[in-house]
Amino acid sequence: MAAGLFELRKDPVTGWWVATIVDRAFHRDRFARHAQQIDDGGDCQNCHLPTGVGVRLRVLKDYAFHVVGTEDAARELDQQVAQVALERAGAAGYWRTVVAPPGEHRALHQVGSAVVEAMITGARDAIVAARVANQTDHLQVVQNWGAQAGARTNHLCLEFYDLPQIPHRIAEELGGAARFVIREGECPYCRLVRDTTRTRDRLVWEDADNVAFAPWASRSPFEIWIVPRRHDADFGRATEPDIKATANALRHVLTMLASTLDGPPYNLILHTAPLRERVDATYHWHWEVHPRLRDIAGLELGTGLPVNPVSPEDAVEELLATVGGGGAEESG
Repeated sequence: MAAGLFELRKDPVTGWWVATIVDRAFHRDRFARHAQQIDDGGDCQNCHLPTGVGVRLRVLKDYAFHVVGTEDAARELDQQVAQVALERAGAAGYWRTVVAPPGEHRALHQVGSAVVEAMITGARDAIVAARVANQTDHLQVVQNWGAQAGARTNHLCLEFYDLPQIPHRIAEELGGAARFVIREGECPYCRLVRDTTRTRDRLVWEDADNVAFAPWASRSPFEIWIVPRRHDADFGRATEPDIKATANALRHVLTMLASTLDGPPYNLILHTAPLRERVDATYHWHWEVHPRLRDIAGLELGTGLPVNPVSPEDAVEELLATVGGGGAEESG
């Protein structure tokens, strides 16, 4: 009988289920996948827009999101369900990117600390500015690396999406974290940091400031969360030491993934508090890394149930074997 036993695992924060295959041997050749370059015709716009020599902020589209489906429109079309009230309709938010210096087409883990720190500082400052503007609900920070991960440029950058709504995933985390605090009396991410460093079976890397681990209910192969030890809900409050520590953690984790999986495509996502809500006691900002090592299949599309063909425990074992014990504490 072919291997393929599904173990249903429940995310301790959101309550979502994941099907993890736990009896299939890991074969590196099935998952090692190099990030493909983008065919830009030799003309990288991020190299010369905007002008300058260092890390720069580029505005791709102001008022990027148009909210549709008002109550008035629903009445006019008959039997259509309204999405928003009339006063919430219209254009809002933006799409911007903070770009590395001209000519910087290396992966994030390959560039110097100063560049990474400057880009992360740009993300923090964008969150602060969006909160002061008070026009939207959430600022999403992402990096798409490689064509398979949806990247539209070979240039190293972080993208900012200023959204007129709280994303579904963030909303589920907010609700789940609040319920956890009510039930258990502490932040679930603080609990995860403590438990992971104690059991160490899914620990990828740690230092004095951050803990990187494969979550129990990993939705994709080699998914890694990077969670600061110090509790804070809002990345907009990140201090300079926080930014240095974050840059160090990202470079370490992405180096491990690159060594193990031939420099894979990935999505790097910042999870932080919404702009208009105070969730200081219940939420905990963190980064998630999702390598894009396979295509989504019909079971996932039909059910919404993620299927992970590599258990998080096997993924961590491969990562640590490649780098020779990277789970031990390092000074940075």
